[in-house]
Amino acid sequence: MFSHLSEKGVKMVDITKKEASVRTAVAEGKIELKKETISLIKENKVTKGNVLTTAQIAAIHAVKRTSDLIPLCHPLPINKVDIDFEVYDDSIKAICMVKTDSKTGVEMEALTGVSVALLTIWDMVKSNEKDASGQYPSTEIYGIRVLKKEK
Repeated sequence: MFSHLSEKGVKMVDITKKEASVRTAVAEGKIELKKETISLIKENKVTKGNVLTTAQIAAIHAVKRTSDLIPLCHPLPINKVDIDFEVYDDSIKAICMVKTDSKTGVEMEALTGVSVALLTIWDMVKSNEKDASGQYPSTEIYGIRVLKKEK
């Protein structure tokens, strides 16, 4: 069966024989913004609304939809998601912790949560970040990485 597929074909990892266990992953990333934009976020004066609350909701939604976005990720029961932000003078760090009781890890879910949180922040403040020519010379998402994973 399936002999027509090459050995280098796309395959989902078989986790059938793995035991379910509690698994946790934490990821982080940053977005660099203008100092004026950070002030608007802190004062909750961004035109689109509360930036960090919206980013938090978007991240939780993204974590739960990771297997819909990344083709070979297994759909997992998500037991807990925490999104936190550290606001600096010229950047915001997003930190996402995801927990499951499953057969595979949740690092992709944590990375997806961080990525979508940062993208949501960018979307919420893009009118404040544009220069006169409509570009984003001081806006950058960077440092997205897994801090830890446990099982």
